[in-house]
Amino acid sequence: MSQVPHEPHEEEYPVLSADVRNWAMLCHLSALLAFIPPFVGVILGPLLLWLIKGKEHPYIDEHGKESLNFQISIIIYSILLIPTVCIGIGVVLLPALWLADAVLIIMAAMKASNGEAYRYPMCIRLVQ
Repeated sequence: MSQVPHEPHEEEYPVLSADVRNWAMLCHLSALLAFIPPFVGVILGPLLLWLIKGKEHPYIDEHGKESLNFQISIIIYSILLIPTVCIGIGVVLLPALWLADAVLIIMAAMKASNGEAYRYPMCIRLVQ
């Protein structure tokens, strides 16, 4: 029997302090480290923050897993698009994917900072 991914709801979380919201926001923003040295922080940033801070609060845990799952998805999509560079379409699709990644990261970080739940679109949820 397959399990439907749990949809987060703000009411489920204990009181969200500014510190908790900031750590959840950093779980998303840490993926932007990938844009400084290519691909270094894309998984390491969210993974390390989730492993270090995720057990402190369920809100941080939820946002950390969501960020990590999305970055894994982006890497999978990038690998699948690399062969399309040879036929020219990948020259457009890869930068579009990476731009969408950056925009969605910022949107998720803003939601986390506001104490709201966020689900990335087209995210493969491998980490439960």
